[in-house]
Amino acid sequence: MSEEKREELVAESTLLSLGLGIILAIVLGAANIYLGLYAGMTVSASIPAAVVSMAVLRGVFRRGTVLENNIAQTVASTGESLAAGAIFTLPALLIAGVWDKFDFWISTGIVLFGGLLGIVFMVPLRKALIVDRKDLRYPEGVACAEVLTVGQEGGSGLRAIGLGLGLGAVFKLFVSGFHLIQGTVEYAVAQSQRVFYFGSDLSPALLAVGYIVGLGVACQIFLGGVIGWVIAIPLAGPWYPTEGVEGAERAWALWSTQIRYLGVGAMLVGGLHSIWNVREGLVAGVQSLRKAGGDPKEKTIRTERNIPLNALLFILAFATVGTFVVYLVLIKSLVLAVVATLVMLPAAFLFAAVATYIVGLVGSSNSPVSGMTICAVLLAAAVIWLAGGEGSGAILATLGVAGVVCCVACTAGDVAQDLKTGQLVGATPARQQWAEILGVVIPAFAMAPVLTLLHNTYTIGSKELLAPQATLFASLVKGIFGEGDLPYPMIIAGIGVGIGIISIDAVLRRGERGFRLLIMPIAVGIYLPLALSVPIILGGLLHTWVTHSQADSNAGNHGGLLFGSGLIAGEALMGIGLAIPATLGVNLAWNTEFVPPLVRAAGSLLLFCGIVRSYLLAARIGKQVN
Repeated sequence: MSEEKREELVAESTLLSLGLGIILAIVLGAANIYLGLYAGMTVSASIPAAVVSMAVLRGVFRRGTVLENNIAQTVASTGESLAAGAIFTLPALLIAGVWDKFDFWISTGIVLFGGLLGIVFMVPLRKALIVDRKDLRYPEGVACAEVLTVGQEGGSGLRAIGLGLGLGAVFKLFVSGFHLIQGTVEYAVAQSQRVFYFGSDLSPALLAVGYIVGLGVACQIFLGGVIGWVIAIPLAGPWYPTEGVEGAERAWALWSTQIRYLGVGAMLVGGLHSIWNVREGLVAGVQSLRKAGGDPKEKTIRTERNIPLNALLFILAFATVGTFVVYLVLIKSLVLAVVATLVMLPAAFLFAAVATYIVGLVGSSNSPVSGMTICAVLLAAAVIWLAGGEGSGAILATLGVAGVVCCVACTAGDVAQDLKTGQLVGATPARQQWAEILGVVIPAFAMAPVLTLLHNTYTIGSKELLAPQATLFASLVKGIFGEGDLPYPMIIAGIGVGIGIISIDAVLRRGERGFRLLIMPIAVGIYLPLALSVPIILGGLLHTWVTHSQADSNAGNHGGLLFGSGLIAGEALMGIGLAIPATLGVNLAWNTEFVPPLVRAAGSLLLFCGIVRSYLLAARIGKQVN
């Protein structure tokens, strides 16, 4: 048998690997929906999915090649990235008041067709931006390839995930189910018209987010929180008096009505700056489209084979027509549906290329999807306004475009990381790409039910689930189309803050200093409550401590990463699970009136410190993962 024929028989896209990937995609996607609505951030599921797939395939079924594991994690991570696109935009339709509930078919259509377009636009860019560009590192893709290559057993890795899963679930049950402990500890002092606030969320999931993104990004997010809450809120107090609220509530009122729009202006600058920075890579990617069909001789090389061009064109046509039908049903205007579709297509391709290039440079966790979606919102709103759109129809059209574009950008960036992993482990690109399509189609139907459960239980847009990006987009479109007021002075000030951050970073970059100022994490930190950024920076500090205290820092990081992924999944899945008794009218809350608030706060802090201690132990046994 020839070597080429032998390669074709390598187990890769098996029913077992695809089925496992779909299950993980739905579970991890649901966890990311909760995390994104809660904190405005999502994390990559590639490495946890790779570890679980290795443990199941090798530990349970006593089989599984590296390529099978790669397919499982490819499907799982694609479904998880789709969740990010959904939660950043779909809830905006409720918050803006143009929907009173999540429409299943429209929500599913936006996510499904956006995900398919993200794959279609990414595939022709693979050679130019993944194979040929050696300067693009694709950090998550490289890390996942390392885990797949060296982690053949996965036993302790699965234990780390399981331990985190249990602890995260129990903590969330005690906070939101039994109400025995507090989820946030906060304190504020008012002096005249100024209010000084400090608070910390005690979420294990946010601690894990900080560990996963690392100290550098965690510091940037915390710096944004300091700018918004420690500096801007006290300064703005005399200028924006609030009546009937004092203490911490006054700080929250100032933030929600004024200060968070500093972050909006900064994010807008960050999105435009990101697009400008990747202009050369975009040109190279567009030029590669001329060779999208590939050399016929290349089709015989398994590791260079993409989905055929005619299949891509069919999927493109199907997704485009499907998106138009969704817009027509959503907007109920033929003219606006046509305009929205015509705006969506070029914007989707542009942001697919931008997202691919950026995740190659800094990774998926640091990709400025919020800034790119703001740019898409403003572009769509401008065109729809020029086409005569107004009122709720224009809001629906604009958010419809933003929803698809956001799903395209999230999916394209994740697909790029997965294809990089596949390149390093010797996978067949075409098989990965078909697996990614499966990872879009099936999980897309789970998004609306999960969103509905969470909204009915916690109310999306409330303090329980802030949905920061969706709230932002809803405020923008309502302000643009005259159905709401935007604090334009704050947005303009935020643009100035963004320009200042970029200017300082340019000086730091020229001086070749290790420290950098990154506009998007800082802008997100301004837009988020300070309480959320405190556990994130604690997680970043924990990551640095583990890295510097172990000889084998990679082993510790893998153990901490897997434990943290379990914490995120446990807290998120318990949060979703608590929606079931709430829907049935069952109240799980215990009577805690006899417990002084100070005692509850102290108990909450002690339990949270126990989670931190468990994190250290899990990271120290991480060397067994490898």
